[in-house]
Amino acid sequence: MNLLKTIPIGEILRYMGCPPDRADPVSQAAAERAAQRILAAAVPRWTWMETSLSPEEDGIRLSSGLLLPGQDLKRHLAGCGSAVLFCATLGAGVDALLRRAASGDLLEALALDCAASAAVEEVCDAIEVALRERWPAKYFPFRYSPGYGDLPLSLQGELLRLLDAPRRVGLTASSSHILLPRKSVTAILGLSDTPVAASSRSCATCPGRDGCLYRKSGGHCGIS
Repeated sequence: MNLLKTIPIGEILRYMGCPPDRADPVSQAAAERAAQRILAAAVPRWTWMETSLSPEEDGIRLSSGLLLPGQDLKRHLAGCGSAVLFCATLGAGVDALLRRAASGDLLEALALDCAASAAVEEVCDAIEVALRERWPAKYFPFRYSPGYGDLPLSLQGELLRLLDAPRRVGLTASSSHILLPRKSVTAILGLSDTPVAASSRSCATCPGRDGCLYRKSGGHCGIS
């Protein structure tokens, strides 16, 4: 399965804070160069597991016994009896490329970092397509990651252990809960037997709305 075929230039520009329809030629060219370099360096890998969900007063309990604390995720997964946990990474080669670029031209470094961020989202989108095909009769709220809403980043290590991610895909978390390699994601994708309410897929209720780069640049992520 090829998880990363292209990186949309418009997405890179949005991450750079530049709406695509207002991009200047210099930024456009930097984004295009960055896309090619990230595509060459990336070695996407992922792994997943299914889990049952049990809502509790303080959050959501997984079948493993792990509690995902907070009310935001609990509301987000209302009506979902199970979920898929997954993680994905672009690999250490992308991190190395970004470290080298950081000491050079600032625009090139920014474009590379933004291209890598757009790339990991493309990988997650491809994973979500594959998972939706596995459960064609299910309905899905959008994927949700530690650090959104009141779901703490401190869960990263526990989720990676559940997924056996260090062994399977080489993905770990630092003592400060930062994923390593950095251009990586852990996510929770709910599975529902009934259609997901539109309010569960909108900017108004998105837990990432306050820091959303799309909204800051006047755009939209397109999930609703």
